[in-house]
Amino acid sequence: MTTPTPLDLAHEAMEAAPGDAAARLRFYERLADAELFLLLEKEAGDDSIAPEIFDTSDARFVLVFDTEARLSHFVNRIAPYAALSGRAIAAMLSGQNIGLAVNPEVAPSAILIPPQAVGWLADTLTHAPDQVEARITGMTAPAGLPESLITALDAKLSTAAGLADWAGLVGVTYDNGARSHLLGFVNAVPAARAALAGAVNEALTFSGLEAAALDVGFFSADDPVTTRLGRAGLRFDLPEPAQPADYVPAPPGSDPAKPPKLR
Repeated sequence: MTTPTPLDLAHEAMEAAPGDAAARLRFYERLADAELFLLLEKEAGDDSIAPEIFDTSDARFVLVFDTEARLSHFVNRIAPYAALSGRAIAAMLSGQNIGLAVNPEVAPSAILIPPQAVGWLADTLTHAPDQVEARITGMTAPAGLPESLITALDAKLSTAAGLADWAGLVGVTYDNGARSHLLGFVNAVPAARAALAGAVNEALTFSGLEAAALDVGFFSADDPVTTRLGRAGLRFDLPEPAQPADYVPAPPGSDPAKPPKLR
């Protein structure tokens, strides 16, 4: 028996509770984070790809699979494909009025995601949190946050290898009297700060808590705030970066900020 993939499990949970918005959001989060294999009609170019398009009476769809084996089983022949994250594919399709046919005919997670839902996903993934400045006057252990958010943060940060040393979640009070929760990153790579803030924002959104307040801060290891963060906070250790390998040209879509172009 084939071992279910994370997408299979998220789809099963969504189907078992059709009225559960949180289960539906978790499925879309798994879809965005997954590496998907996009069926192409011809080999990819340097910065553009030509997906195989599946037409129905209602919409047009590209075909994606969450394993190479499933794509191979579907086509039953040698076929070109591009391995891209779900978020890169959503960005590529945004505004194109094209949906996603996920694992068609080859998995329990087979589903047609209409163009409107793909557009929503792309918009959600590109939404950036607001930036504000305030001085922290108090710091405590986090309290009252749902377990679903802690789990979502842990999952997001487990994929952020090498982008920071660690992060601490605390309750904070600011100099204007406002209270909130803060996830503080220690020794974050400067160029990765926007991506880390976006990951936290996604964790809130896909936990169904987009209206909740969770601030993000960045601190150096020798900042006095970091000592307080370590004492009071719930700590998340980010994975070590992978060892460098021989240079391999980046495939189309590997940069989330520059999704491949349709052709």
